Amino acid sequence: MAKRKKDNALLAIEIKRVHRQSGETYGARRITAQLRKDGVTCGKNRVSKLMKENNISSNLKRKYKATTYSDHNFNVAPNLLEQNFKVEVPNKVYVGDITYISTDEGWLYLATVVDLFNREVVVWSMGSTMTRKLVIDALYAAVDKENPKGGLIFHSDRGVQYASYDYQDLLRKKGFLQSMSAKGCCYDNACAETFFTSLKKDRLYGHKFKTRAEARMVIVEYIEIFYNAKRLHSTLGYNSPKEYKKD
Repeated sequence: MAKRKKDNALLAIEIKRVHRQSGETYGARRITAQLRKDGVTCGKNRVSKLMKENNISSNLKRKYKATTYSDHNFNVAPNLLEQNFKVEVPNKVYVGDITYISTDEGWLYLATVVDLFNREVVVWSMGSTMTRKLVIDALYAAVDKENPKGGLIFHSDRGVQYASYDYQDLLRKKGFLQSMSAKGCCYDNACAETFFTSLKKDRLYGHKFKTRAEARMVIVEYIEIFYNAKRLHSTLGYNSPKEYKKD
């Protein structure tokens, strides 16, 4: 009995460590997965029980949703994914989306490009206005960084930025295929929106930014240091995007 009590006390210390390293965002499933990766033998039920006993909980708050302006006269691309988000190799299917972050200087708009293979945020673009330049800059950055080949599918919602002639021309020029969600169906681009949900829950909720530069610094740190390198994804077998790509 005394040994079990001691073991639980030691495990509770490890649980607190992983919880703290996750920014207090991990629940019992992810904490258990990370502990096992660290060589700590434990079960989810035991971890869950110790979390309750030690008042440790996931600090995830309300859901957010971004708006999309799709009432335009540009051509709409067909949905090539049909919610099939399983991709076997990198740089074959990208998904893109835009969200916004409030600062005292005004909105900061964030466009991301996510590789469906490992859910990695390949690149991002930020600015004070939500124009087609935001998504064009992000696509150019992805091309420069990863050099994807022709035939890559780029999926997004029907937002005016992605449907603009300039953006469609750029995709054609690179030999990429454009895919768009069905009208009003957020599930068709769920993988892109999942990152924004994680970002806002993990880092931005309750955070008041004085400047866009301050918000930008927090976002870049989250993407590079935590999300891509450390955050465990259940769809990746509880590996981070970079770990999954390495395997």
